[in-house]
Amino acid sequence: MDEQALLGLNPNADSDFRQRALAYFEQLKISPDAWQVCAEALAQRTYSDDHIKFFCFQVLEHQVKYKYSELTTVQQQLIRETLISWLQAQMLNPQPEKTFIRNKAAQVFALLFVTEYLTKWPKFFFDILSVVDLNPRGVDLYLRILMAIDSELVDRDVVHTSEEARRNTLIKDTMREQCIPNLVESWYQILQNYQYTNSEVTCQCLEVVGAYVSWIDLSLIANDRFINMLLGHMSIEVLREEACDCLFEIVNKGMDPVDKMKLVESLCRVLQSAGFFSIDQEEDVDFLARFSKLVNGMGQSLIVSWTKLIKNGDIKNAQEALQAIETKVALMLQLLVHEDDDISSNIIGFCYDYLHILKQLTVLSDQQKANVEAIMLAVMKKLTYDEEYNFENEGEDEAMFVEYRKQLKLLLDRLAQVSPELLLASVRRVFSSTLQNWQTTRFMEVEVAIRLLYMLAEALPVSHGAHFSGDVSKASALQDMMRTLVTSGVSSYQHTSVTLEFFETVVRYEKFFTVEPQHIPCVLMAFLDHRGLRHSSAKVRSRTAYLFSRFVKSLNKQMNPFIEDILNRIQDLLELSPPENGYQSLLSSDDQLFIYETAGVLIVNSEYPAERKQALMRNLLTPLMEKFKILLEKLMLAQDEERQASLADCLNHAVGFASRTSKAFSNKQTVKQCGCSEVYLDCLQTFLPALSCPLQKDILRSGVRTFLHRMIICLEEEVLPFIPSASEHMLKDCEAKDLQEFIPLINQITAKFKIQVSPFLQQMFMPLLHAIFEVLLRPAEENDQSAALEKQMLRRSYFAFLQTVTGSGMSEVIANQGAENVERVLVTVIQGAVEYPDPIAQKTCFIILSKLVELWGGKDGPVGFADFVYKHIVPACFLAPLKQTFDLADAQTVLALSECAVTLKTIHLKRGPECVQYLQQEYLPSLQVAPEIIQEFCQALQQPDAKVFKNYLKVFFQRAKP
Repeated sequence: MDEQALLGLNPNADSDFRQRALAYFEQLKISPDAWQVCAEALAQRTYSDDHIKFFCFQVLEHQVKYKYSELTTVQQQLIRETLISWLQAQMLNPQPEKTFIRNKAAQVFALLFVTEYLTKWPKFFFDILSVVDLNPRGVDLYLRILMAIDSELVDRDVVHTSEEARRNTLIKDTMREQCIPNLVESWYQILQNYQYTNSEVTCQCLEVVGAYVSWIDLSLIANDRFINMLLGHMSIEVLREEACDCLFEIVNKGMDPVDKMKLVESLCRVLQSAGFFSIDQEEDVDFLARFSKLVNGMGQSLIVSWTKLIKNGDIKNAQEALQAIETKVALMLQLLVHEDDDISSNIIGFCYDYLHILKQLTVLSDQQKANVEAIMLAVMKKLTYDEEYNFENEGEDEAMFVEYRKQLKLLLDRLAQVSPELLLASVRRVFSSTLQNWQTTRFMEVEVAIRLLYMLAEALPVSHGAHFSGDVSKASALQDMMRTLVTSGVSSYQHTSVTLEFFETVVRYEKFFTVEPQHIPCVLMAFLDHRGLRHSSAKVRSRTAYLFSRFVKSLNKQMNPFIEDILNRIQDLLELSPPENGYQSLLSSDDQLFIYETAGVLIVNSEYPAERKQALMRNLLTPLMEKFKILLEKLMLAQDEERQASLADCLNHAVGFASRTSKAFSNKQTVKQCGCSEVYLDCLQTFLPALSCPLQKDILRSGVRTFLHRMIICLEEEVLPFIPSASEHMLKDCEAKDLQEFIPLINQITAKFKIQVSPFLQQMFMPLLHAIFEVLLRPAEENDQSAALEKQMLRRSYFAFLQTVTGSGMSEVIANQGAENVERVLVTVIQGAVEYPDPIAQKTCFIILSKLVELWGGKDGPVGFADFVYKHIVPACFLAPLKQTFDLADAQTVLALSECAVTLKTIHLKRGPECVQYLQQEYLPSLQVAPEIIQEFCQALQQPDAKVFKNYLKVFFQRAKP
């Protein structure tokens, strides 16, 4: 072996050596006999370096996995012997190999097993067991091999081909017949032998039993001798977590519902008599988390049995199952309310399913009602934050608690389905008592009280948030709580979690304020002062900005009396903060977007006359325009690139803010009706010069382009005078990405204004195409993936543009470009349909061709077009699907073929018998199509039902392709 290259395997080697080692590995993988050198090195223990041993196993692994069938029988025998002699050597080694080497060896054994067990090595396990016997080192490897085999055969995360899946099923069936009883016996011997002396091996063996139990005969494991041993392990500290997991796998195994019930009940009796149910005596939370998972498994298994028995009409046994479930509820509640969230989280599934049973029962016993109430109290208690929760810097623990809270929310929703009245009464009791004394109560209790009110909104479903109408008792209870929330002063509580929960809840129940509008002013003040938008925490300010915009939008009819006051109070929050003043504004630019939108909504939806709306809108937007002009001048003069970038960012924010205010307009309240056209036209005039700024083009163009998209919707034809010069600027020295983003703007204009923009389109059609072709023809590195992708996306955009033009009845835009240009465009569409393996673009190209044939393909079409149809369009409909890259199993490609069929149908429609004659006598014979197939093809084409031809065409090409 190349000793120099092997030096690079050491993790501390420098990068040159490491590169060399990698190259050597690739070289050995390709070499037909390098694996033999590695096999020999392993069998003869040539190397002591762990990384080299691992490397040798990797080379062998590659050989077995990818090239095994190429080996001779003698070579295959050599690999088997190498592995067995390596295994024998492990029995004598003074020191065991490192874990990573043992795991890799086990993987190679497992790969060889799945390849050879059914054919050449049926005695695989016998051979291994005869080598390892009960030697602890050998047993360790034997168990690792078993785990590796299980993951090869059963692991759901590994994607197998259907061939591999069939092979794996056959292997499992053969193992069940031939060797599983012997394997189970070996596990029993290992457990019995090592349970008191070698906890590591015992735990490994328990893991193997747990893994295999899912697919072997359960009676081999679920019997007295095994279960008693496992229960014994439950009392040995170093084994009990693994024993717990093993019992969980046994309980989880699918089986007859009555047998399952008996198994679970017998397990429970033994566990209970051994004192495992007294969990308050247990201090080891890791064990309790596993135990909780086991109880959850037992509970859910009993519920599955109950469901099956009910379905089968076996009422007697179902009754027994329900009784068994009920006896576990007390234990479930103890685990649910445990202070450790992992322990609690592991039992939620059982709890959830138990409530589902109660939901199905027509009447609940007193005990069941008490259980529901106990679950409810447990959920309320467990929803509470603990002292350690870090609100300012949320890490992994905090994220886990947030996830856990989501699980509890599901329980709360389920409780609401079982007993909505009880849930409402319980929440009301907790809420009222907490809010009465909020000043002296700890933050987490105040937060959870408000949180529960918030959660009721989803738990008690109504349509469109109408919580305050309909059911009188529910409506009045919620109304009382909301009234308490907004009048108690709790919005001043000095903790971010309480503040945020207050605003979230106020917005969630916005309909309350249509019933009691007198509370709106005090809530608006909370939003606008130090409790909300001016809070000391940036997190609160940010969230409040969003919630404030929602609050105002949903209550816009109630806002009229407060509009000017609100606009005055948010004035300072609307300021564009330029990069140089060092002043840290209260809100980020993303948050400011919401404030601008809110201001727009207030003005547009007010009851003011149009001139007042216009004046307010001008007050809102003029400062932005003035700042924009100043900043643009500064940008033109800026030398330093960092400063240029921050100025461009700021300019972009200004455009974004103006854009966002326009979201307030609607079909009922258009820009024209509100008298605001002039203000937005002024904005356009202010922002457009940025397009000719040579610096920071990407960011500026992107902002102005978005603004233009909005203005096309809002200002309609008033925007048209600005489009030509804007387009001209955007087409100057542009990249693929610029064009790709510019084309949708032109498409929007074309589709919206159609004939109105025909002169403009005719004028800019060729300049746009020249810009596109220039970018597409630029040479790029052969393996530059991102450049290739950009070109593909640009090509798609180009065809989408042609589709919009032809589809909007504007084909004269193309026709008027002069014969040479028209032909050039048509040729690109033919190329798009045939030459590029991109089904999305191909589909668009066929749509364009169909449309052009429909418009120009008749007797009165442009001169020479009929020739073009027969010379280029008809061949394209055959050449494209015949390409190897045209994959008829791919959904997008099938859509492209469908459009290809439409093109052929349209040609037949426009040209009639002449088209059939051309196909019959000239084109199809030139492709060497058999006469009877030509006949069949032409008959399908002439069918009046287009679907018949589409289906036929797919079959036609499937037959035609080798």
